[in-house]
Amino acid sequence: MNEKTDQQKIEDAIREILKAVGVKEDTETYRNTPRRVAKMYLELFSGMSEDEPKITFFENNGYSDIITLKKIPFYSICAHHLLPIFGEVSVAYIPDDKIVGLSKIPRVVRYFASRLQLQEEFTKDLADYLYKKLRAKGVFVMVKARHLCLEMRGAKAPNVETVSSAMRGVFETSAPTKYEAIQLLM
Repeated sequence: MNEKTDQQKIEDAIREILKAVGVKEDTETYRNTPRRVAKMYLELFSGMSEDEPKITFFENNGYSDIITLKKIPFYSICAHHLLPIFGEVSVAYIPDDKIVGLSKIPRVVRYFASRLQLQEEFTKDLADYLYKKLRAKGVFVMVKARHLCLEMRGAKAPNVETVSSAMRGVFETSAPTKYEAIQLLM
């Protein structure tokens, strides 16, 4: 990615949008808007071009039960309307030979959130990635989010929470384990 070229392309596009909606860019209020929006987009969509996060593992000394991280905040952008999606991700996993450094899971969430998104794909991609990278016996991802495309336009339904989940490994095959994880993540 050539950030300078990409920033200029975004700035040019924003100028065109501002013109189309009747904004006079030569006012003090709007003069730097294209530059600010371009920088913001490069930051918000950094997960589309960055290398995936490094994950630190530690020897598992016999722990075989569920580990959960709840209410990891995330902010993303809807792929359909370019409006914010925000909420919380909760992750449960059952380790095998290794356990993961706890700070790594929020970093993985932030990495996947930093791209254009459909919540269902975000949830699936997180579960697939964590299951593969952690080499866990099971992974369960639950995403609770608000979509400003739902709240600000169309249905105009404020405060609606959309919940999606994805299960891998033992969470798919063992009903008691799945139900225990659901109770922990709620």
